[in-house]
Amino acid sequence: MKKISMILMAFALALTMSQCKKNEGQTISNDEVVTITLDVKQNNGSKVVVNPNTGTVDFEIGDKIYVGSGGKYVGVLTHNGTNFVGNITNPTENQPLQFYFLGNVTPQETLSAGTTEECSVIISDQTEHLPVISCAASIENYVSGVTAYSAHLLNKCALVKFNVTTPSNSPICITGMKNKVTVDFTLNTMTPSIDGDGVIMLPAGSGENVEKWAILLPQEALEAGGYGTVYSEGGNYLGAYSAIPQILENNYLTDGIIVTIDYEVFPVGAVNGLFTINNYGGQVYFSQGNLQYIGSASSPYWKFADNQWDYYGSSTGQNSSSQTVDRDLFGWGTSGYNHGAVAYQPWSTSTNYSHYFAYGSEAYHLNSFATMTADWGYNVITNGGNIENRGWRTLTRGEWYYLFNSRPNAALKWGHGKVNGHNGIILLPDDWTQPEGLGFVSGSSNWGNIYNLTQWSQMEENGAVFLPASGFREGTSVNNVGSYGGYWSSSYYFNYSSNAYFLYFISGYNSPQDYSNRCYGHSVRLVIDA
Repeated sequence: MKKISMILMAFALALTMSQCKKNEGQTISNDEVVTITLDVKQNNGSKVVVNPNTGTVDFEIGDKIYVGSGGKYVGVLTHNGTNFVGNITNPTENQPLQFYFLGNVTPQETLSAGTTEECSVIISDQTEHLPVISCAASIENYVSGVTAYSAHLLNKCALVKFNVTTPSNSPICITGMKNKVTVDFTLNTMTPSIDGDGVIMLPAGSGENVEKWAILLPQEALEAGGYGTVYSEGGNYLGAYSAIPQILENNYLTDGIIVTIDYEVFPVGAVNGLFTINNYGGQVYFSQGNLQYIGSASSPYWKFADNQWDYYGSSTGQNSSSQTVDRDLFGWGTSGYNHGAVAYQPWSTSTNYSHYFAYGSEAYHLNSFATMTADWGYNVITNGGNIENRGWRTLTRGEWYYLFNSRPNAALKWGHGKVNGHNGIILLPDDWTQPEGLGFVSGSSNWGNIYNLTQWSQMEENGAVFLPASGFREGTSVNNVGSYGGYWSSSYYFNYSSNAYFLYFISGYNSPQDYSNRCYGHSVRLVIDA
């Protein structure tokens, strides 16, 4: 076991002011400046909050130490690159100063010099740095006119390694940990406790047996946790941890506590609502927004819209044939993979329908190109799992139809609406609970279900999906934005070789099994099988 150590060394500095002898316990009326010089064992001048290889702690400009005296908070010292320097107010004569380093986490309370008796910090978020917690009394008693003091800060935490296996690219949350420290300036104590679920959030990074370090506060040993005791930040993945030993102050535990996250609650980038799409009970999640191709980036990429109501219209220049603009209206099968069609790139604006044969052949009209490279879902989608062929796909024409017409209570599970001022179709999941105080009118209601951002947040939290009326593109002309919705299926309309099936809607009308010329640019909303 190694020790984490921080040493504050202070040296006398001259200050021109009158000095007078004070009785022990007497407070002074003027503000004093206490200058602390720190022996930081600097690593080329850089700061390592905790170096996992050695357990050592260094400081940098801006680090703060809170000071107590006479049972009250009296000021804060800030590191200026060489020393800790700051003003303290009315310290108590002939008593030690109390120093508290709180890992540069901002106290929950507003601190008032000479008044505050208690403050607390929560060290849950450890994604950017490891918040060391330490404290000490000054070696010397405070004496008026003396501005240099020294102390040996003792760690009140432990440095612990976790070996994490997870498919998630999000930070990992471990529950059941003491994650709150309360400083009592009256008693000169630091007390660890649990805030909420006791979450300690470790940095992002996926893979098998990935090494992650955490600062833990003293606590009793914990038995192995069950599913849900660890999870990805977004709540998409669940897992469990192995037994955690007793944590003592100044521990340095390097064996590695095993954390395994292997259960996907719902996919990254999905709306948390299940929709039945066939007679066999198959269900899907919808993506969090329409598919977008970010052509303006130096390295173009695919993503889901940040919000369900987002669309570009012609604002980005997709009413052109340029390759370097952002788009969300695509010709059929324009996934960017060369599957044999003449037009397969997302920026394709040819108005020749024969250029959009998936795989260059009518033979692929049989039902679907799902999971194949003509499907947009085959792409790496940055906020949808960020791996190729993750499982996202385009609904078939039969699945669109079943969703609107054949699933249990289908007629009650959709309606026209307006979300954040945008017209579109609202779909409700199979297991729907209407938020209290909000109404919903099913069927063709001429954009009649109107929700502001706060109201829609409640709807979305319960799994509602919104398909905005984002218009369509013919060649380089973008039309009917806000009044027309068109969403591709993966099914080729074989009776008319120029067409493919899509969902079509306008105010008061929708057709989930309509067809459109394949060269038209329509919206794409991907799903993933549950």
